[in-house]
Amino acid sequence: MKANPRKTPGIRALGAVDISALRADVLAIPAEVWARENAAKPNKFEALDSTQHIVFRFITSPLSPAGSIDFPIWAEWRSRLEPVLAEATRSYGYQRSAYPRVMLAKMDPGGIIHPHVDANPAAGWPHKIHVPIQTNPGVEFFIAPHTYHMREGEAYEVNNRGLHAVKNLGDTPRIHLIFEYYDLDQPMESMAG
Repeated sequence: MKANPRKTPGIRALGAVDISALRADVLAIPAEVWARENAAKPNKFEALDSTQHIVFRFITSPLSPAGSIDFPIWAEWRSRLEPVLAEATRSYGYQRSAYPRVMLAKMDPGGIIHPHVDANPAAGWPHKIHVPIQTNPGVEFFIAPHTYHMREGEAYEVNNRGLHAVKNLGDTPRIHLIFEYYDLDQPMESMAG
């Protein structure tokens, strides 16, 4: 699948998002829930080994973002997550849209996500959005060729098709709401090319 020409080439600030209620709920998630959900995650990639995930929605095929499934925990969190998803993506102005992947990602102090590219075909079309729920000044997000610090309560689109990496050099966990988003009215490019 060709990359969506609407995707950012680097990082794009989308603006402030009210995460106050969601943040309190996320920070209250017990360690055993993180461990249980992380053990069941479908996104088991070596590059993500130092990150725990709670997956709410995920694609059904690595070839296309068009199909996704809801994990059981989505029913519990949906009403808390959907307002944040909508606020983070409002600036796109899409009339009909989809969120094929939605998850929380937690990286403890000292954690590293090594440089990688989201190479599966399904990653090429949706916008990849990060909303930091908890962070610290020591978190570095690298998208070639620059390093950024994403602020808590701000939404960012990142180029997941470019080389990217993360380091948590601080002393608190880094927790991001990470999701994909695309316009249902924009025809997807052919799988060829």
